[in-house]
Amino acid sequence: MSAKPGSTARPVDQKSTSRDWRHVYAGRLIITDLLVLIWVVFGVQILWFGLETADVSLRGDARDLQVSYTTVSVVLIIAWMAMLGAYGSRGYRVLGTGPDEYKLIANASLRLFGILAIIAFLLRIDVARGYILIAFPFGVAVLVFSRWMWRQWLGVQRQRGLYSSTVLLVGSVPSAAHLARVLASSTSAGYRVVGACVPAGRSGTLLSTTDVPVLGDFDDLHPALEATGADTVVITSSDDLPPERLRQISWSLEPGRQHLVMAPSLTDVGGPRIHARPVAGLPLIHVETPSYDGLKHFAKRAFDVIGAATLLITLSPLIIIVAIIVRFTSVGPVLYRQERIGLNGKPFSMLKFRSMTVNADGQLVELLKAQGTSARPLFKVADDPRLTRVGGFLRRYSLDELLQLLNVVLGDMSLVGPRPQRDGEVALYDSAAHRRLLLKPGMSGLWQVSGRSNLSWEDSIRLDLYYVENWSIAGDLVILWRTLRAVTSPQGSAL
Repeated sequence: MSAKPGSTARPVDQKSTSRDWRHVYAGRLIITDLLVLIWVVFGVQILWFGLETADVSLRGDARDLQVSYTTVSVVLIIAWMAMLGAYGSRGYRVLGTGPDEYKLIANASLRLFGILAIIAFLLRIDVARGYILIAFPFGVAVLVFSRWMWRQWLGVQRQRGLYSSTVLLVGSVPSAAHLARVLASSTSAGYRVVGACVPAGRSGTLLSTTDVPVLGDFDDLHPALEATGADTVVITSSDDLPPERLRQISWSLEPGRQHLVMAPSLTDVGGPRIHARPVAGLPLIHVETPSYDGLKHFAKRAFDVIGAATLLITLSPLIIIVAIIVRFTSVGPVLYRQERIGLNGKPFSMLKFRSMTVNADGQLVELLKAQGTSARPLFKVADDPRLTRVGGFLRRYSLDELLQLLNVVLGDMSLVGPRPQRDGEVALYDSAAHRRLLLKPGMSGLWQVSGRSNLSWEDSIRLDLYYVENWSIAGDLVILWRTLRAVTSPQGSAL
């Protein structure tokens, strides 16, 4: 079997870096982690004790043993580095995407300081509390920031096809093509597809609707691995691969250099809902069903009330300024009420600052027909002629939506959730889209921070459904942080 001409150019280049790219990147993280900890720990020591020598007392029955804080700092740095390594915070599987890398840093640091506290208690070591209480949170914060900086660099490299696992897809044509498109749209995950082996596959052709070369059928797997230098085999479907064949593929891969990944057909499931459990040699994947009540619901409501009330108080001067601007720049009321569909299909009155002319709603149907989108459940008008003089500015930076904080306090909306839509839009929903109504609509959401109004309806509904299925308070905080960046970029209105 021979690979498609030209298809091995980039894999060969990648092969030279994939030989040790994981170790190279981990080595760089070790260096920066060490520099961060030296700077933080010794910086805190100098801040707390000054440049004079200070000692720690180890109290025993016979006499006190004095140990300098410089020695304590060195031991602390070594132990911290060891814990970061032991917890796998530099493992390639957690690098580049997702929160696991940051969680491992926090967990390793917390366990380390827990161990140190126990040792200090048992050995009756009198360590300055301020030294510890400053070094711990500050060290975690700077470590996370340095990893974030490295992640930005890694993302750029992965867009260029470097510092990524080279992937050979194995499975049916539809499943392989779907996964190829998903991985191509998420380069930050670090998987670059270099070929595919599909049933009755012919070398020299392309995988359906992709630019991925087909390198043969399942029998051509190992020649394809040699030709491309791929280091990861992803099984996209097992319909044509019985268990014995899959086990043979697993055994035949080179340990430590080639990896096997199984891609289930279930998509858009968040990591915390997935749990792997081996049963009688079978790797069963448990997927928790989403919960919309109980303690999580109470926590989300408390988060919304506290957050919205705080923002209302903090932003009250800005709200007053926006109200004055709207009042004196166009004819009509300052406030605009519009019926939207909320939790479980219940309508509510959503508040906004008016950014359009008074008769804007009456023109919507004709404008949607004119641009050919009246049958799509996403009522957005491109280059909307109904905007007032300041309406475009208000909507670009989402200033017209500040009053929705009142809707959040009243319980009609949430700070984060699916996009609130009109009754006419909901009437066009299919059965899947109706799941958006299982949560309160949000002022912000995944749809906003992932492209705002530039997204297609299909992408918008996919993101909203992902949020509905996988929401969490931690995820809400991330979305709110990303919202601050989204509203300051010239990408169009949010609602």
